[in-house]
Amino acid sequence: MSLRALIWDVDGTLAETERDGHLPAFNAAFAEAGLPWRWSAEQYRQLLAVPGGKERLLAWWQQVDPAAAAQPGLAERLRALHAAKTRHYTRRVASGGVALRPGVARLLGQARAQGVALAIATTTTRDNVSALLQATLGEGAEAWFAVIVAGDEVPRKKPAPDVYLAALQQLGLPAGAALAIEDSAPGVAAARAAGLPVLLTRSDYGPPDLAPLPPAALLADLDGLGGVAAPARGRLLPAGAAAQPWQGRVQWPDLQAWHAAWHAAWQGAPAPAATGSA
Repeated sequence: MSLRALIWDVDGTLAETERDGHLPAFNAAFAEAGLPWRWSAEQYRQLLAVPGGKERLLAWWQQVDPAAAAQPGLAERLRALHAAKTRHYTRRVASGGVALRPGVARLLGQARAQGVALAIATTTTRDNVSALLQATLGEGAEAWFAVIVAGDEVPRKKPAPDVYLAALQQLGLPAGAALAIEDSAPGVAAARAAGLPVLLTRSDYGPPDLAPLPPAALLADLDGLGGVAAPARGRLLPAGAAAQPWQGRVQWPDLQAWHAAWHAAWQGAPAPAATGSA
């Protein structure tokens, strides 16, 4: 089965938005609301185990002030605080405070040139997605993506597969014809639960341990997609074989070869030899 669509996560995958956007935006919202909170990088790393911004806020509130978290009206306070955080985030993105990760623009362009469908399946809000795409790729870049599914548009957020299942349905494709690009263990788990092969490009807040992931979860485990001055490094994970070291810039032919190899191992289809890129 040929590769016909790339489905991208956003936070940590398209850009280091957690580090450069969401964390400072949360802290700005806390200061604006007069709350005595300031999340450190390590606190935020731990809180990312809770998918979703509003859910993360609720978990924190219940931890530091359980009495207040049990009071009536908390849902409205959470909504207002998260709305303020989103406002700070979009302003920060619009001002150039968040850049695409190396290689993202290259791979998006190559896929578009091949006529491959692009989609987004994310836990973040659609407003955050729109702000990032416009600021980093330019006006009209949102139209490059045939499908965008945000976390508040499905019943359950990652690691549940809902966003990926919705994206596949709207694309009109089976899972085997697409590939997910993710940076986190919950994201990988969500994509695999939807039946998708996954390319992991670890972010600053990426998973330290992939042991809980199911067999055949990953095509490759890399530290990025690779730029001209800084190649990506990591390992290919061919099914039923030992991991193979890999270094280079991920190109469209690499994704085709890795996807075909995955099908050869897990779907019984013949695969061409995979080739790396320098």
